[in-house]
Amino acid sequence: MKPRFAGRLGLADAVTVTNAAIGFLAVAAATVDVELAARLVLFGAIADALDGIIARKRGSTPAGDHLDSLADVATFGVAPATIVAITLESAGMGATDPAFLAGIGVGACYVAMAVTRLGLYAAYDLDSDETKGVQTTLAATIIAATVLAGYTDPVVLVPETALLAALMVSQVTYPDLHAQDAIVMGVVQAVAIVNTGYWGRVFAFALLFLAGTYLVLGPWFYWRDGLQLGG
Repeated sequence: MKPRFAGRLGLADAVTVTNAAIGFLAVAAATVDVELAARLVLFGAIADALDGIIARKRGSTPAGDHLDSLADVATFGVAPATIVAITLESAGMGATDPAFLAGIGVGACYVAMAVTRLGLYAAYDLDSDETKGVQTTLAATIIAATVLAGYTDPVVLVPETALLAALMVSQVTYPDLHAQDAIVMGVVQAVAIVNTGYWGRVFAFALLFLAGTYLVLGPWFYWRDGLQLGG
């Protein structure tokens, strides 16, 4: 007996579903090595861009947009929040420590705002070349790049995560990235993923700079009519 998805899902959907699995692997990896988890989140961001490219080249299915949002919840919502939660424990905070509880609360809020953001995106922004609020992919990329750049202190990660959670449901309008800019960021991501030590830190800083620049300046200075990268 064939599974129900046989003949109904395409190549882009397969990449999307794989991205959901990457999200789980990132959550599991965070309990052992937060830097490995951060690399998996960045790998998921590349997969997220890839499934959009495949969908445009080879067509999409009715399930594609729904699968994409579900996968994004895992990889760009739950996984980054888990990384932040693990850094709280690694910093020696106890379960009853007010700072620990506050950090966990911020992580839970981040997941809730990511889900809200993805739902709003699917309902209102899917066919537009711009979207309100920071993309979950961008938010997760910033958190992952921060970790790989060596900033694993909750004093840095928790406020950053809180800010990104708020920006995901803000009224700030972000234009979609152009193809050439998405490729540049993807290459920097890939190099940051595969390199450790000095060069790993260098490219993590570069990625953090690129993502942070778009986060701050994109709504006002980035030119429109670009390549859509998703929620």
